[in-house]
Amino acid sequence: MKHLAQAAVAAATLLLAGCQASTSDTTSQTATPTAGNKDLSGLFGQFWDKQSRLDPISATAQGDNRFNDLLPNDQTQAYRDTLRNFYQDYLTRAEQFDRAKLDENDQISYDIFTYDLKQRVAGLKLNTWMIPFQQFWGLPLSMGQYGAGQGIQPFKTVKDYDNWLGRVQGFTVWADSAIGNFRRGMKAGVVLPRTLVVKMIPQMQDATIVVTDPTKSLFYEPIKNFPKDFSDADKKRLTEAYQQAILTQLAPTYRKLGTFLATEYLPKARATSGINAVPGGPEIYNYYVGYWTTTAKTPAEIHALGLSEVARIRAEMERVKTQLGFKGTLREFFERLRKDPKAMPFKSAEEVLAGFRKIQATIDPNLKTMFGRTPKTPFEIRETEKFREASASAEYNQGSPDGSRPGIFYVPIPKPAEYNVTQGMESLFLHEAIPGHHYQISLQQENISLPKFRQFAGYGAMTEGWALYCESLGKELGLYKDPYQYIGALSDEMLRAVRLVVDTGLHTGQMTREQAIAYMLDNTPDNEANDTAAIERYMAIPGQALAYKIGQLKIQELRARYTKQLGSKFKLSNFHDELLKDGVMPLDVLEHKMDAWAARQK
Repeated sequence: MKHLAQAAVAAATLLLAGCQASTSDTTSQTATPTAGNKDLSGLFGQFWDKQSRLDPISATAQGDNRFNDLLPNDQTQAYRDTLRNFYQDYLTRAEQFDRAKLDENDQISYDIFTYDLKQRVAGLKLNTWMIPFQQFWGLPLSMGQYGAGQGIQPFKTVKDYDNWLGRVQGFTVWADSAIGNFRRGMKAGVVLPRTLVVKMIPQMQDATIVVTDPTKSLFYEPIKNFPKDFSDADKKRLTEAYQQAILTQLAPTYRKLGTFLATEYLPKARATSGINAVPGGPEIYNYYVGYWTTTAKTPAEIHALGLSEVARIRAEMERVKTQLGFKGTLREFFERLRKDPKAMPFKSAEEVLAGFRKIQATIDPNLKTMFGRTPKTPFEIRETEKFREASASAEYNQGSPDGSRPGIFYVPIPKPAEYNVTQGMESLFLHEAIPGHHYQISLQQENISLPKFRQFAGYGAMTEGWALYCESLGKELGLYKDPYQYIGALSDEMLRAVRLVVDTGLHTGQMTREQAIAYMLDNTPDNEANDTAAIERYMAIPGQALAYKIGQLKIQELRARYTKQLGSKFKLSNFHDELLKDGVMPLDVLEHKMDAWAARQK
């Protein structure tokens, strides 16, 4: 994932940043074995309402603004116990339904619901709570995005402004508990690699967050952008409240986190690279492989598949290299492309953004032949905020279902003159933006006929598999005519194949960080700094990087199968519409659904 936003939502489903439960969340209501579709729908509705109260951060992301002032503490044992009881209760209640008596769509819902709850219950048995956040994901980073006033947290009304102050109070409590959990991990040996902690410290000490002048804070941005209809009295009160919150809560909390990481945690961080090295590590990795791929594939099977895909893509890269008349090695070819002025035509960040807008205009006419359904949610392209661009990838942040907040494609552009199109500019847009994540996520959220837990579901393998599959549509959409852009597209696919090798290699102990970086340098055109950041990302979030290729290969397999089976009755737009209309789901459930669709086409 150059994209991370939807996967972060998926992970938040597991980790549930900033949540708390009430005793009513575990009240059991039984269902009779003969209960039908209406009763199951009621169960789903009850579950979702309670889930939203448990996870108010995700509720905000999904456009449910009832809990925008809440940031309860998910770092306690009591919270985890309540969550476990909540999931197990609803799993038990769901399993009392007779699946055979449900209609086809409710059978899909039943399969997804029970699969998901079993995953959640299993995940809560792991000791990953001893690592509350890392350099890539976590509440301290999300707070900066939410509180800057341009993202998911709304800042349109006086109540919105007051809501954020409530979340700030919750964050100070959360941080103290997170430090406690880090210390538990230090005693148990469940700690992050040292190289990751080194990256976390400057994030916590960023000059736009740890300030002495509140007006210089990232969190002061909403005050600089008051809506015009606010009264002078409200503006004065909120200005004073935000200055106070920044100086007495936010800046001290981040300073405390940074000091803890630098003085206590860093000396205890580990020298090893993979999660296998911590107590319970192999079990943790096997769980995450299943969680992110939604398959029963083993790390060894995925490693072998990765080696095969790397060899296939490398052969195509060699062909393009020869076609362009280059005589040296593939690595030398990559080096030349990285320095070629033709591949770096930009002078400013705005020119890079304009380049992406041109890609959007190019594909727009051809999208109509590939999709019968398109999203209503608005779409924007923005530069990534400066405070997080150093560790950020390009990513998509979902819009709100009602269209009041657009879907946003964020691009980090720290050095515009070095922005190289052979990094896969066209394929990146197809993946992160249109028709990748923006189409899939928006169409899913806009489908109000789905149960809420499906309307806002996030399964890495289908979500990222779809986005990577969309990269393969480039030629059909009028792109990849420039060999620089095509080699960029191949490089992007190669990156996802390499991930199968290095992620499994790192987390089973077959590869060190340095060996994984060297493998990436051998097979991808990126520089050592970017490859290092990528490997450290895979170290931080085990298994997530496997989702792309596993999902893409399944979607390509299904398209090839139905093209052959249906012949002249196969219509690509119908295939795409069917694939997306019911939202993302585990790959086995998807395959069963699509096989039923293909049978109806005959």
